[in-house]
Amino acid sequence: MEIIRPGTNIDFVGKMKIAFGASLLAIIISILSLVLHGGPNLGIDFAGGTLVQIKFLQETNADAIRSSLKTADLGNSVIQRFGYRENKEFLITTEKTSSALEGLSDKITAALSTSYGREDFEIRRVEVVGPKVGKDLREKGLLAMLYAVIGILIYVTWRFELRYAVGAIVALIHDVAITVGVFSLLGKEFTLPIIAALLTIIGYSLNDTIVVYDRIRENIKGAGARKQPLQGLVNASINQTLSRTVLTSGTTLLVVLALFLLGGAVIHDFAFALLVGIVVGTYSSIFIASPMVLAWETISPSKEKRKQ
Repeated sequence: MEIIRPGTNIDFVGKMKIAFGASLLAIIISILSLVLHGGPNLGIDFAGGTLVQIKFLQETNADAIRSSLKTADLGNSVIQRFGYRENKEFLITTEKTSSALEGLSDKITAALSTSYGREDFEIRRVEVVGPKVGKDLREKGLLAMLYAVIGILIYVTWRFELRYAVGAIVALIHDVAITVGVFSLLGKEFTLPIIAALLTIIGYSLNDTIVVYDRIRENIKGAGARKQPLQGLVNASINQTLSRTVLTSGTTLLVVLALFLLGGAVIHDFAFALLVGIVVGTYSSIFIASPMVLAWETISPSKEKRKQ
């Protein structure tokens, strides 16, 4: 199925400098946001602490709940609405762990019962993560991403050339940095499902990039390819795979959008990370990964280029 007319020749490479500038600005904003916020907003998966989910039968707000919970001595806690407003559910997170909050469920029930009827609310879950466990999960999550990047570098270098591998890695770092930056700007929590989303984004973006790279290699090996400038070959390759890129990204985006809108609050942030990642990953495959091959050729010309 072709949704892009054959022979289309959009000058993607000609917009390389503008794309690099826009990406650099986005990454700088992401880094500044992380610095100003003291790093990503870590959830209890990584920071440790206790999470309590409560569902109310009547409409209420965080201030009213906080006032009711003063006698429970939760310490430094955060109360926020969970999911959509009609759910009437709230999450309470505190830095204290089970050793300091023994009988937490009973304490919260007793405290809330002073302002709400006992039948007007339900404690749906209580999760506890110790600080050591949180640190271990954080380290393993970062290592998982590092190993993925190293594996990709080795694979692309083996299958193609180093210049392609460098372009792929730059594109993946670009995708992850901007996605994390969006989460930082919006104040969203960084949890284990988000790590899973980032790894999914890395795989998706790499697949898209490899398709373009494969077409570039085919065009370079084609008859008379050496007489053509590399810039023209790269641009032609992007245009030739554009229909496939739009179809794949579009259908995937529709599925993830449905997951984001209808999947419920539990996977809301996970689906949001995928939405951002798919858009940014598709952009980077066209405007970052492929033009990086040209940039690398300028810095370190290939053997064929040096012979000319």
